[in-house]
Amino acid sequence: MLQKPLPQEIVQLSPEETDARIATARRCLGEELIILGHHYQRDEIIKWADFRGDSLLLSQIAGKHPEAKYFIFCGVHFMAESADILTRPDQIVILPNMNAGCSMADMANIGQVERAWEQLGTITDTSRIVPITYVNSTAAIKAFVGRHGGASCTSSNARKVVQWALERGDKLFFLPDQHLGRNTCVALGLDPEKEMLLWDPTKPLGGNSPEDIRAKRVYLWKGHCSVHMRFTVEQIRQARQEYPNVNVIVHPECTLDVVQAADAYGSTEFIIKTIRAAPAGTVWAVGTEINLVKRLADEMPDKTIFCLDPIVCPCSTMYRIHPHYLLWAMESLVRGEVVNRVQVPPEIAKEARMALDRMLSIV
Repeated sequence: MLQKPLPQEIVQLSPEETDARIATARRCLGEELIILGHHYQRDEIIKWADFRGDSLLLSQIAGKHPEAKYFIFCGVHFMAESADILTRPDQIVILPNMNAGCSMADMANIGQVERAWEQLGTITDTSRIVPITYVNSTAAIKAFVGRHGGASCTSSNARKVVQWALERGDKLFFLPDQHLGRNTCVALGLDPEKEMLLWDPTKPLGGNSPEDIRAKRVYLWKGHCSVHMRFTVEQIRQARQEYPNVNVIVHPECTLDVVQAADAYGSTEFIIKTIRAAPAGTVWAVGTEINLVKRLADEMPDKTIFCLDPIVCPCSTMYRIHPHYLLWAMESLVRGEVVNRVQVPPEIAKEARMALDRMLSIV
């Protein structure tokens, strides 16, 4: 579903006019509406969020609010899908801008994944492969994983989920982010050269030989986050040169060499908690999305916090959630009209929930 153009009357509003009308709609909708804001959203959106967090946390929060009739998810499409899966059928999840997708999630479509599974079946026993999908994936991919005995994971719990998978099968099929998969497996002691291969869905057998497929233990889907791919070891070197006492902290969607060159790495929540807990006066170079980095710098002026990438690195798809879209979605609800509902078909939702529930049961 493509996003239809906004009414010109809304597009022409000033920021002040937009805010005033959002506030009015917010009062009209009361407890029927909960606004969820992902950490990577711009401040103009975050200030309206009832809850802010990473994608799974926000979906879980939605599932714990039975009193709400509507959830406006200020994030991207796969996040709204997860919220729809974890809420009741009568609760409505709305994405303000349907063009807010995720380039990483789009790097693995269900047709490609099913073809890869069929090809793997001609070489090895797929009943002994445990598929794991990062939550940054479509509901259809989560359903595939659930159907084949696998689980979802987040950047926070990827290590536990991957460990769980390797204890239950001979091989691991990790998608769609190769870097989170590689970094997690390396942290568990696996050799990236000897035990892992990259699966390119555009090539027969993913660009691998039958011998490699039989020999390797981990199959990594060829996907990545365009934001986190921007960070480099050279940027880390320059940060250390400018600030000899700098602490470098990056997200595990970064490449292996960047993760290994950093002082610490972890999920968005880990990055936030680590910097918050640090003493005043400390210096932090952060390898993640710029809106979050700027917000941390504003909230903690007693520390020096900056983005590793000097050319700024916003998530372009997250940026599509403009206040005008939020206003349009809210005023539509005030009029009794639901726009941009994200609804996962029941048969897909059932299997996708299996993958999410398995993840949540792994402790």
